[in-house]
Amino acid sequence: MTAMPTLAARNLPGHNCGVCGYRTCDALASQLEVRPDLIKRCINLPENRVGTPTAPNAPVAAAAPVPAPVPAPVPVPSSAAASTWRDTLGREFDFYLEHFPEDPGPREIILPHNPMLTREMEIKVGDLMIGRPLGMSCGCPITHCGVVEEVDARTGVIVWCVTGPLGPREKGFKDIGYYIAEGYEGLITDTRTEIKIGMRYFFQPRQCMLQWRHSGLVNYVNRSPDGLQVRLEGLWIG
Repeated sequence: MTAMPTLAARNLPGHNCGVCGYRTCDALASQLEVRPDLIKRCINLPENRVGTPTAPNAPVAAAAPVPAPVPAPVPVPSSAAASTWRDTLGREFDFYLEHFPEDPGPREIILPHNPMLTREMEIKVGDLMIGRPLGMSCGCPITHCGVVEEVDARTGVIVWCVTGPLGPREKGFKDIGYYIAEGYEGLITDTRTEIKIGMRYFFQPRQCMLQWRHSGLVNYVNRSPDGLQVRLEGLWIG
């Protein structure tokens, strides 16, 4: 017998807009039983719209169309006085990149140097993996460890959350070797500059073990209750 979807899953709008980080509403709904906080990512639900209070037990209104990205500058409250805005090598950067509160670590979009490995190793959601970003995609000297969040078996693209080595050491892992870091997704809550779509910035992932600055082009911006949600692509370190 097929389990009935949760109330939250039944209320998803069905736009398949991808703003939540999942390709379809069904993909998001499939995770809500074990990770109910993910419902906060759906900006089409009235209770998740910034500045729109929702009364308890109020009926869910029809979802509005997904807004197009706004290219204008997006101000974010800054705590510049409390930040040095320099990495451990003394290089300046523009903002810190935080991970989503419901994620176990920073969200990274990657492609194995041999994309066939995604199918050959049967990579699936929940797998623990290790690998190292090689070359111009980042060139990070640290082996990354994490848990798989999404898999595209057709292209080989994997989305995972980088969490550190403890889980793989205790539970085992799949080693994909070298990979290309295609992009990061996360939140900006601390910045010293305005954020604009189409601009390249120096930034520092808050949980980077080396505390080194990275560079990336912002190609998506969305205001959320937790901060400014962004996607950065065209990555490199330095």
